[in-house]
Amino acid sequence: MVKILGISGSLRAQSYNTALLKVAQTLTGDDVELEIATLHGIPLYDGDLEQRAGIPAAVTALKERILVNDGLLLSTPEYNNGIPGVFKNAIDWLSRPGSDIPKIFGDRPVAVMGASPGGFGTILSQNAWLPVLKTLGTRHWSGGKLMLSRAHQMIGEDGNIGDEATRKLLSGFLQGFAGFIENNRQSN
Repeated sequence: MVKILGISGSLRAQSYNTALLKVAQTLTGDDVELEIATLHGIPLYDGDLEQRAGIPAAVTALKERILVNDGLLLSTPEYNNGIPGVFKNAIDWLSRPGSDIPKIFGDRPVAVMGASPGGFGTILSQNAWLPVLKTLGTRHWSGGKLMLSRAHQMIGEDGNIGDEATRKLLSGFLQGFAGFIENNRQSN
């Protein structure tokens, strides 16, 4: 069984990226388990807060969830042609203290997908994640791309994706990433 933690990079209740992860949960198959996390409760990074109070409970809980999974799937929106601040902020907290980086991120298989109402999907946001993931020492899976454009037309009010071609693309993306994780486990 391959266990993946999917993190939605949006706080919005009707987030396209949270919906994308929920649809993905229904498409994993019997050999993959996809758990979903959000960024709710993570404060803005503040070194003074960290020094005074330590790592916030919401960050510690998310770290624990990352550690019990085999891979990490970032479902990223694209805000102003880049990474959403709330998502980058969470990753910054997860990298604290710096001595935790190898444990949380080092050689961890990571894939990035995203949904956006725009016509280009999340291509610029996904590209902006690459240097961050490299700096953290992850094993980025680049064997597939999933950039759902015009998400407001593809994801219904019920949060489902009715378009079979898109569902098939998402399923293939998940299976490809799960295969990458499995190969990563066998090579270690």
